[in-house]
Amino acid sequence: MRIRPAQPDDAAAIAAIYAPIVSDTTISFELEPPGEDEVRRRIVATLRVLPWLVGVDPSGAVCGYVYASRFRERAAYQWAVEVTAYVRSDCQGRGVGRRLYTQLFEELAGLGYCQAVAGITLPNAPSVGLHVALGFEPVAHYRKVGHKHGAWRDVGYWQKALQPLPDSPLPPRPYNGGV
Repeated sequence: MRIRPAQPDDAAAIAAIYAPIVSDTTISFELEPPGEDEVRRRIVATLRVLPWLVGVDPSGAVCGYVYASRFRERAAYQWAVEVTAYVRSDCQGRGVGRRLYTQLFEELAGLGYCQAVAGITLPNAPSVGLHVALGFEPVAHYRKVGHKHGAWRDVGYWQKALQPLPDSPLPPRPYNGGV
């Protein structure tokens, strides 16, 4: 698998990976899958500031993606990001998510980010297992905070340090590997 920054032209492939996750599972709390144009808009907006990476299989098809987003808007949170990973269904369990996340974490630390947070709809043993294997620790469990597919759903949050915490951190640098 080759890892590279996402491009707007990856929007159709990313939307195809994400659509069944939105429609058929409770993993995402979106209720309607975003279309190609909306995914393209999200890619472009993210890449202005933070990394969005895709894994490309030997045939050239996108097999998974990861990205970071702001954890919260207040200035004191600027060193923390929320991270997300999705893998094409036929590529799950092959280390795609692990490799993509590892690259994302390296890039985020290089930009000056210190903490990564991941929210996971519960139960979701594969996602919890991936995050724990990558060094995330559970930090919160919100009960019945989302309603999807006819039931109330819990969300857990996991956190990982991306680098040692500096006493006087400089503001993170914008990502320049994107569009």
